[in-house]
Amino acid sequence: MKLKQPVSRLLGAHWLLLCLPLSAADRVISLSPHTTEMAYAAGLGDKMVAASLYSDYPPAAKKLEKVASWQGINLERILALKPDLILAWRGGNPQRVLDQLAGFNIPIFYSDPKSIDGIADDLDRLASYSPTPQVAHDAANHFRDEVKMLREKYQRPTATRVLMQFGTQPLFTTSKATIQSDLLSLCGATNIFADSPVPWPQVSREQVIVRKPQVIVVSGSQEQIETVKQFWQPQLNVPVIAINEDWLNRSGPRIILAAQSLCEQLVNLTPKTAL
Repeated sequence: MKLKQPVSRLLGAHWLLLCLPLSAADRVISLSPHTTEMAYAAGLGDKMVAASLYSDYPPAAKKLEKVASWQGINLERILALKPDLILAWRGGNPQRVLDQLAGFNIPIFYSDPKSIDGIADDLDRLASYSPTPQVAHDAANHFRDEVKMLREKYQRPTATRVLMQFGTQPLFTTSKATIQSDLLSLCGATNIFADSPVPWPQVSREQVIVRKPQVIVVSGSQEQIETVKQFWQPQLNVPVIAINEDWLNRSGPRIILAAQSLCEQLVNLTPKTAL
């Protein structure tokens, strides 16, 4: 009796099946911009059926149906799309709706990295749901390599004291419990509000001035720098660094671009202002 296919081909197909994760997702919905970026980086782009508002990277994400925004999550529409995996963010998605979705036996993957290393860990975890798990692992390893390179390059004996500023009225900053603060450490700088008991403290001008920051970092465009400088004068006259807000505010793979920009700008400051 002749086999219709060569044995080697059959064995190859069998090996491929063994390599695929048992829980590979086929219909994925992302509920935040950063989890959308994580999905594409992990090889799940072709499986995406919907995403949140402002999920605009990579460009293909712009074409996805939008089922979540700052106003809430469209539970009915999500159920109609019949996802077999939902990517969620506890920091931005209402837990009540997520619990309702879990009640329909839909697997939920939570991505809430509090450190830059946590992004690579999340990519590795996403590999279990990816049809191409090695893509996710490769992305995680590449991310770790980039972080290691920055950490080795920019560590300095004297850390620059930095205020990471979000908004003006009210004025918010960050404690050490966030990934944004972790970027400062990666670049050899120190967060002047690292000791805050809450992740995103609201602070006053007086509290900032007393802590004597040497540099201010904001998320946004270069055009905002002059406005921020004017806000602090005459009491505070220090350099202001602006970082692309999508890079800095999204806890996804592109945060490495924020780190590279931040580290480079900090090290290029004159010794008088940086040390």
